[in-house]
Amino acid sequence: MNLLHVNDRPGEYPASWYAATRTPFAPLPALQGSVHADVCVVGAGYTGLSAALHLAQAGLSVVVLEAQRVGFGASGRNGGQVGSGQRQDQDTLERMVGRDDARHLWDLAEEAKGMVRSLITDHAMPVRFHPGIAHACYSRAEVDDAHRYAEKLARDYGYSQVQPLDRDGIRALIGSDAFAGGEVDRGAGHVHPLNYAIGLAQAAQASGAVIHERSEVTRIDDGPRPVVHSAQGSVTCGHVLLACNGYLGGLEPQVAARVMPINNFIVATEPLGERAKDILTEPVAVADTKFVVNYWRLSEDNRLLFGGGESYGWRFPDIVATGRKPMLKVYPHLADVKIDHAWGGTLAITMTRNPCFIRPRPNVLSASGYSGHGVALATLAGRVMAEAVQGQTHRFDVLERLPTPRFPGGTALRHPLLVLAMTWYALRDRLGL
Repeated sequence: MNLLHVNDRPGEYPASWYAATRTPFAPLPALQGSVHADVCVVGAGYTGLSAALHLAQAGLSVVVLEAQRVGFGASGRNGGQVGSGQRQDQDTLERMVGRDDARHLWDLAEEAKGMVRSLITDHAMPVRFHPGIAHACYSRAEVDDAHRYAEKLARDYGYSQVQPLDRDGIRALIGSDAFAGGEVDRGAGHVHPLNYAIGLAQAAQASGAVIHERSEVTRIDDGPRPVVHSAQGSVTCGHVLLACNGYLGGLEPQVAARVMPINNFIVATEPLGERAKDILTEPVAVADTKFVVNYWRLSEDNRLLFGGGESYGWRFPDIVATGRKPMLKVYPHLADVKIDHAWGGTLAITMTRNPCFIRPRPNVLSASGYSGHGVALATLAGRVMAEAVQGQTHRFDVLERLPTPRFPGGTALRHPLLVLAMTWYALRDRLGL
């Protein structure tokens, strides 16, 4: 099933606080007729827009095809957190790929965070970068592990921006009694995700890239110059970049076998006014240690944006109820607060939670499966794919070496098997195991 058409109105941003506060961005015309380009990018999220920007800046002709609107998918709906490192921690990566590649992956992630900040500044994007992400731990064992990891980052990677917090420290920062401690990463941060996507689109257009909305790709014909087809047109090109993430559908089976779409949800409260200072005493974002992660921050108009809850069907559930439940476990004193906005979106995960960088066929590159860690990494992925198109493949090769095995059962059985696994882990979260 293609999630492009299940939960949202065609050609419209889903109703959300992000959509309600987005910078104006007029709809772009659909592709009509046959055109030629050096590169055709499929998908106008962070990955595709970053690739288009960097390719256009290098002087290549670029056409971007987006099935709905710029930033329509996870890029315009996520929690906005610009985290450090990869989705897997450095201990895990060292075991997976060795210390040299693990170090390279850390450096790439640091570059990715810096990219987000510099792109916002360099292109005067309509978005602010707010520094700081706290990680809140429920158990003493989790706190000890978080503090040990902070020491490792400082010792082995020269990263000293993680501040350990005890129970009193985390309570003073995030105003909840639910946690035993944690830490705050002063080198990470958060943004308005949809405005960041729109800013990338405007920068790509200013550099010469052409973006077509309402231009869903229906098939790709292989060849020395692949042909990318939509309902009303086609693009003949030298390279195709797939940047579809959870909205790929069946367009490329080799990617679909490794990348699984899942849904996540966010609620936005009414403005909290003076009560906001009792939720977060600093303008940081927060994530907890649940397997199904809860994450939250204050908006610039002092709403609590709280993400969490899980759904394993294709259609979204009652999002207010789904999001309110974990929010009240962290902040039970907000039971009387009205929910003004509630929305869901589709991200993509892999078996190992590593991003999936792959060359599925000649002259086609794909990057996806960021597993909830995509704001910075997807931005970097676009640059890395742009480099590979121009013959600089080393960084793509490093990321392609990350293990991303096929889901058991292939595309037919991956969803029911994932449902069983995620239900088990969600049950462990509820039981506190």
